[in-house]
Amino acid sequence: MDDELRPEYDLQELLKGGVRGKYVARYRAGTNLVLLDPDEAKAFPDEAAVNEALRLVIQLTEIQHGKERSAAKA
Repeated sequence: MDDELRPEYDLQELLKGGVRGKYVARYRAGTNLVLLDPDEAKAFPDEAAVNEALRLVIQLTEIQHGKERSAAKA
C-alpha cells in the first residue's frame, strides 16, 4: 500500500491525543449495523444475502403464526 500522505504530515502528531472509541456510542445509536460472527459471514458474503435470508425468516415466521391462529380457532 502506497503512502499517500503529504511529506509535511506527521502521523505521530496527527494521532496524538486521539481517543479510541470516542464516538462509538453515537455511531451505534444512528445505525442498524449488525456484526456477523465469522462463521455467519462465510454464509452471507454481502448485505443482499443477509437481507434475503432475513426476509425469508420473516415470511416463515408469518406463515407459522398464521397456522397457529388457524389451529386455535378450530
